[in-house]
Amino acid sequence: MRKTEAVFYADTYHPIQAGSIDGTDTLPHDSAVYRAWLCSSAALYDPSGDPKLIGDPYCTLFVARLSPLTTENTLRQAMSKYGRVKNLRLVRHIVTGASRGYAFVEYETEREMRRAYKEAHHSLVDDYEIIVDYNRQQLMPGWIPRRLGGGFGGKKESGQLRFGGRERPFRAPIRIPYDDLEKLGIPPPPEGRYMSRYQDPSPPRRKRSSVDGEEGTHRRSMDREANIRKSNPADNDDRFHKRSMDEDYHSSRRSSDESAQRHHSRSSRDREGGTHRRSMDREANIRKSNPGDNDDRFHKRSMDEDYHSSRRSSDESAQRHHRRSSRDREGGTHRRSTDRETSMPKSSPVDKEESFRKRSMDQEDRSFKRNSIETEEFHRSRRSVDTEERSHKRSSRDRDERSHKRHKSRHYERSTSYDRS
Repeated sequence: MRKTEAVFYADTYHPIQAGSIDGTDTLPHDSAVYRAWLCSSAALYDPSGDPKLIGDPYCTLFVARLSPLTTENTLRQAMSKYGRVKNLRLVRHIVTGASRGYAFVEYETEREMRRAYKEAHHSLVDDYEIIVDYNRQQLMPGWIPRRLGGGFGGKKESGQLRFGGRERPFRAPIRIPYDDLEKLGIPPPPEGRYMSRYQDPSPPRRKRSSVDGEEGTHRRSMDREANIRKSNPADNDDRFHKRSMDEDYHSSRRSSDESAQRHHSRSSRDREGGTHRRSMDREANIRKSNPGDNDDRFHKRSMDEDYHSSRRSSDESAQRHHRRSSRDREGGTHRRSTDRETSMPKSSPVDKEESFRKRSMDQEDRSFKRNSIETEEFHRSRRSVDTEERSHKRSSRDRDERSHKRHKSRHYERSTSYDRS
């Protein structure tokens, strides 16, 4: 992405930033921006205090640049292509009743609103190209309307343009004054995370909790069942009978599986008990038959048990040593990383500005050296051309002088020969 195509959009509204083409101004450049800044700093405007605001802001769109002849029915018909319109309010003049050229359209769902936000932008309604944006009055922090000097509109002829919106985004700045922006409470541009001017910014989403998600899923399932029941009662009875049969089948299958598991566990315990009992009986019979061999076998078995117990303890100690060494290695690695992080200097806005200034100075030095080399090559080529021209002129002048001398000598010889004769 080229630097000229890199843009970014405002997430929060600040009047001074909105009046800047790259979002880095720290002083108001016209009286309207100054008036909007006063309203914002003194909290004179309350976005939620408008009594005409109704409906869900996350399902509402702002439609502007409408024709003065566009009516509510025409606009409803045009916006119904993208979803079900729940409510529509065309803003009119309080005295004359004429259209002000913008309206608010509320959809049934947030998905339909997002579809209209993406597809209805720059569409034609009554031969006028409209613009579509989300309801910034209720969803954008710090919003100031156009009538108080804010907004994102404006005309180029008046010199009071506002930047940062969907139609006129901020351009990527060359230099960012982090300290001045921080003093005024202006969010700095997202350096390194710019967007292309051909990408659409996404409207804000509703914050959902896990309880809301479960309630929405349960509500959708209940609505689906109610719609199915309304569609055909006979089919609903068949489905209910089939569902009950499936539930009975699954419950019987589950009970049979549980009984099979209990039988398997009981049979395994019985087999283990029978094996242990047979081994004990065999040992008792052997001891009764030959006491000496029984002592040898007992001594050999005890030695085997000691050997296996020592082997098991050594394996356990080796595993504990391995775990301890792995924990020590992890602890050492974490300690070295934390020491490295603490030893490294933390970057601050001042350091960022100094590094940016140093990079810009290096770039200026390289460009100056490049320009000086180019100028030297140009002058060298110009001198060579001038030298060739002078040599060419000198040679032509010498040829003219020699030809003139030859002509003069010939004329003199002719005149002397004529006098002699």
